[in-house]
Amino acid sequence: MASNVAEGLVRLGANVTLFATADAVTEGKLDAVVAQGYEEDRTQDAKVVECLHISNLMEKASDFDIIHNHFDFLPLTYSRLVQTPMLTTIHGFSSAKILPVYQKYNATSHYVSISNSDRSPALAYIATVYNGIREADFAFTEEPADYLLFFGRIHPHKGTSEAIQIALQSKKRLLIAGIIQDQGYFDEKVKPYLSDQVEFLGAAGPESRNQLLGKAIALLHPILFDEPFGLSVAEAMLCGTPVIAFNRGSMPELIRHEATGFLVHDISEAVAAVQQISYISRQQCHTWSFSQFSQQKMAADYLHLYQQILHS
Repeated sequence: MASNVAEGLVRLGANVTLFATADAVTEGKLDAVVAQGYEEDRTQDAKVVECLHISNLMEKASDFDIIHNHFDFLPLTYSRLVQTPMLTTIHGFSSAKILPVYQKYNATSHYVSISNSDRSPALAYIATVYNGIREADFAFTEEPADYLLFFGRIHPHKGTSEAIQIALQSKKRLLIAGIIQDQGYFDEKVKPYLSDQVEFLGAAGPESRNQLLGKAIALLHPILFDEPFGLSVAEAMLCGTPVIAFNRGSMPELIRHEATGFLVHDISEAVAAVQQISYISRQQCHTWSFSQFSQQKMAADYLHLYQQILHS
């Protein structure tokens, strides 16, 4: 998402330096002191490369008008040591234990939430800015194929098992795409149901993602946690595909009930929604997602915030 912000700002004419790993690609200026991320090179110590990365920016802070932090709470600990104002996008909370750092810098930094639902009452926020999608990566599909799609991590929180039950009770084919994050859950709740009707595809890259999302009659998103955003939901609608989601977390902000999908509370309501899915306008799904969750809108919203901070 930091990349999407950077590239969107470049398109708006801003002078952007992206602090990332050396293999990152940007139309702005790239500044890197770490060759690869620690997920790509496990020989690295994560804390060491994080410190090298963050300190590289902070030592150059005076070169910039504003710092936009997407790196969680650690950069905040440098923020009072530099004169450059910092805006931090909080991409969810990994644990309540990290809140004291955010609270310490509440009065001297600027916080942005990625949804209104994902806000801590202990913090002050300057705005909510929804995640923005590179619209060119997704094609609108007017005529879908006849299948439902589950797209996401295979984990109890994401509701893969519930999606299977929705598809079986709806007598619809279900395609499941995503990485297995909980092998025990997959073996117990997913694997026994795999058949001609329920197919597991594994991880889906950018090209297959676009095809899978666009051709589905609906994306099933029966989450069992309060999800801060839900990127696949916005991506599906951008392709024209309506979403049937459990009404938790940010889902009421992403989905217009009965206009771009359905907000439901359980499997039986989701099954009923599948029967109504043909009444949803795919063009309306695309138009809504583009207006709210495009890279273009996100970059413009952030540029407005930068100006607000610099002139306050």
